[in-house]
Amino acid sequence: MSKELVINSVSGEVEIALLEDGQLAELHRDQGNKGYAVGDIFLGRVRKVLPSLNAAFVDVGHERDAFLHYLDLGPHYKTQQRYAKRVMQGKQPVPDLGNFKKDPEIDKRGKIKDEVSASQLVLVQVAKEPISSKGPRLTAEVTLPGRFLVLVPFSEKVSLSGRIKSEKERTRLKRLMQSIRPPGFGIIVRTVAEEKGAADLHSDLEDLVSRWGEMHKRLKNAKPGKRVLGELNKTSAVLRDVLTPDCTSIRVNEPKLADEVKTYLQSIAPEKESIVKVSKDRDLFNTLSIHRQIKAAFSKQVNLRSGAYLIIEQTEAMHVIDVNSGGRKAGAKDQEENALHTNLECCEEIARVLRLRDMGGIICVDFIDMAKREHNKQLTDAMKKAMKGDKAKHNIQPPSRFGVVEMTRQRVRPVADVKTSEKCPTCRGTGEVKASILFTDSIEAGIRGVTEGKSLKRITIMLHPIIEAYVKQGWWNSILKNWQRNYGIKIHLESNSSMEILEFHLYNDEGVELDIPGAN
Repeated sequence: MSKELVINSVSGEVEIALLEDGQLAELHRDQGNKGYAVGDIFLGRVRKVLPSLNAAFVDVGHERDAFLHYLDLGPHYKTQQRYAKRVMQGKQPVPDLGNFKKDPEIDKRGKIKDEVSASQLVLVQVAKEPISSKGPRLTAEVTLPGRFLVLVPFSEKVSLSGRIKSEKERTRLKRLMQSIRPPGFGIIVRTVAEEKGAADLHSDLEDLVSRWGEMHKRLKNAKPGKRVLGELNKTSAVLRDVLTPDCTSIRVNEPKLADEVKTYLQSIAPEKESIVKVSKDRDLFNTLSIHRQIKAAFSKQVNLRSGAYLIIEQTEAMHVIDVNSGGRKAGAKDQEENALHTNLECCEEIARVLRLRDMGGIICVDFIDMAKREHNKQLTDAMKKAMKGDKAKHNIQPPSRFGVVEMTRQRVRPVADVKTSEKCPTCRGTGEVKASILFTDSIEAGIRGVTEGKSLKRITIMLHPIIEAYVKQGWWNSILKNWQRNYGIKIHLESNSSMEILEFHLYNDEGVELDIPGAN
């Protein structure tokens, strides 16, 4: 399987698509101003302790207090709290943990009121981003993730990813980590560390230890409710987590962003720097038809090539997926066999959609009913196999007597939401048009406004494909030709299917968007 990353910078937002054999598998968005990403470390102040929930609410600067459960304190909570307190008091001048005396581990079945009190300062890490009306979910067991390793302060253990199957490789990695592990720190070896040399792993470990040192430095002057150490930006985090040997290309549409990607790759995978390609396309997602894949995968109805389709609904409590055979044309002998073929085909698509939309919580899939027990067993095995590549923790139950497969999937951030339908901009969904809109007049007014009194030789207009086709209709007497003759300027058209039909933008020769006088 070949993987390709497409990094698209549009209007200050960075969109990242992971393509597997040309099919959209993951979608990430980095708005640059997000204040509560998974992995961020904060100095919080306990607002309220709730013994009935065995949890506490903590102020980390979010509009809603964050949630910290007793089970998320971690076994070394006392040690970490004492360390943080000594750092803020100036009594712990160095970040090293080798000579730092550890307290006994807290009781796994203990009570929150015995460890946490109101107004207490706590060092916490975001485990789940704010979702809906809920604040962030926190953990007091701080860890620092890297490319190959995860650094676990106040621990002595070396753990390995369960996906590393070779006993020989597991033994090698464990011995290597034990030999370079800094005193006072534990290490979790990630799957991508398999077959990696000592130099790569040692470099990653040094980088994580330096990040711990940076956190120590910032903690000295930290204020309650403020971030002490931020996770990498979304682009770097995606590169760290998905970059594998089978990643063959990274396309970027902005030179500055491409330089940042190359700089980061130099530190984690220098051999991959050459696969970064800079494209001149203003919108890579449009050029590579990724917008079309997004709309197809994020709509309420997701169609498969065979004619089968999925209906996906989100409720307050769960996600519901309905499997339908639709116009599926297969050579099945009977209804039972047709149901089996349709269900098995939909397993792969359901797994892809769950990962792509980052759907979590309780998920109920209403497969087509099958009478034979062996077919239901086959369906369960197929669903588990399809979900095997999903990094999020999940649990899948066999079909119930009604043919419903119940499953849970780890939820750490809000479900990705992409609008795939919109109201008609003319009638606003009423179905009635009260006045005609001469949209081309609006575009011409914009051209007139940006060219008057200026020495522009060429401009680019980005608009919806339908409007582009209308403007270019005809060869000599097209609207486009008339504009060019009337204003003595070369005009280039670019279409973007993700734009609203009555939306347009003007750009100069350097790709800078022009302000249209009088536009709202």
